[in-house]
Amino acid sequence: MFTPKWKKEAQMLVKGALKFVHYKRDLLSEGTISEIESRRQDLLDAIRTKDREKVSTASAMLQTVCEQSLPHQKPLGAFEENVEVIFVAIVIALGLRAYYLQPFRIPTGSMQPTLNGIIGTPMPEESWPSLPQRIVDQFLRGRTYAKVVADRDLRIATDRNGRPMIGDVQFLHYFSRSQIVTVDSQPGLFSWLKGTDPVRLPAPVNPCRQIGLAQALQIAELNNGVIPKGTVICEGAIDTGDWVLVDKFSYHFRKPRRGEVFVFDTLGIRGIHDRSGEQASGSHYIKRLCGVPGDTLTVQPPNLIVNGQIASEPSIRRVSEAKGPYAINPQGYIPADPREARAHAKPVSQYITKPGETLTLTATAAPGMREYAALGDNTGNSLDSRYWGTVKGYNLVGPALCTFWPITNGHWGFIR
Repeated sequence: MFTPKWKKEAQMLVKGALKFVHYKRDLLSEGTISEIESRRQDLLDAIRTKDREKVSTASAMLQTVCEQSLPHQKPLGAFEENVEVIFVAIVIALGLRAYYLQPFRIPTGSMQPTLNGIIGTPMPEESWPSLPQRIVDQFLRGRTYAKVVADRDLRIATDRNGRPMIGDVQFLHYFSRSQIVTVDSQPGLFSWLKGTDPVRLPAPVNPCRQIGLAQALQIAELNNGVIPKGTVICEGAIDTGDWVLVDKFSYHFRKPRRGEVFVFDTLGIRGIHDRSGEQASGSHYIKRLCGVPGDTLTVQPPNLIVNGQIASEPSIRRVSEAKGPYAINPQGYIPADPREARAHAKPVSQYITKPGETLTLTATAAPGMREYAALGDNTGNSLDSRYWGTVKGYNLVGPALCTFWPITNGHWGFIR
């Protein structure tokens, strides 16, 4: 506090010269290092004598020696410095994403009303708000407006089982879209120039059904599988699914807790792959953790029964009681719908198909093989452990921490 300014600056120069030698030692010759050390010592001696003139001279000589020690190395310009800063920021962000916090978007409505998936709202173009309001809606609510009209007669292609080839696709990894494959669709980078690429839709299949796709497919059924030119395929507003941050760190230090919302990958979960095929590869699901290793689960509508007792966790009770926004499922927890299994060409498994049928979770197993049960809060519209069974320990990613966007749909903040 009471040290003179000249002395502070000289002491900082002494420390800076020492750091310079340590950082650049592999580029400096032994003679240069010795000269820098000699000039540092001269400056230290001058500081001890408290002779400001000697300190000024010694400082100038030390600074000159350091600046001229690497004459061939050009100092970084503004562009290089900015690139370096951006690169460091990217490395830090990737590190945080890999080990601590990772963003995920909720694609489906299986966790409503706790978390929103992508929702479609029918809305004719004439009733859309003004452009400034649409920009505000996109920023605050994640809402976009879309209209897709068939630009030609679209004969929908079918797979080997005769089902229409309409499915979800990923765009730039983070964005969920869907497409209609037609018989004249041609793969390739420039197929869009010929107008023969698959018809891209602005959201996954289910939200698109809500804003017109269902009616367009009905028209196709009556027209030998053809959507006539000019047919409106989609028209309305699309609200993005909630973006959540997942805590990838906690499960290294604590056990997963029954009742919390968690994220897991689908690797090795056969029931999911049988239903979704390649689409399930590398994907992640978000559900409520309703069973931990050692639990036995069954459903007695409207309750979830865990180890012979009605589940007591508040987050699970909300679904069972079906009050307020949770009245979306007035029956509470229900068994798996047997019609879902019959909708697939190949036999698929179901685990809790009627009251009293149980699902037991393995507690004693090799590391990573202990079992958990995942159920959606929107139990009437959720493919979960009732359908495809258990989640292994190695699948767990972490608990869902908070919703960070959109900020005006009532879900912003910590997830309960």
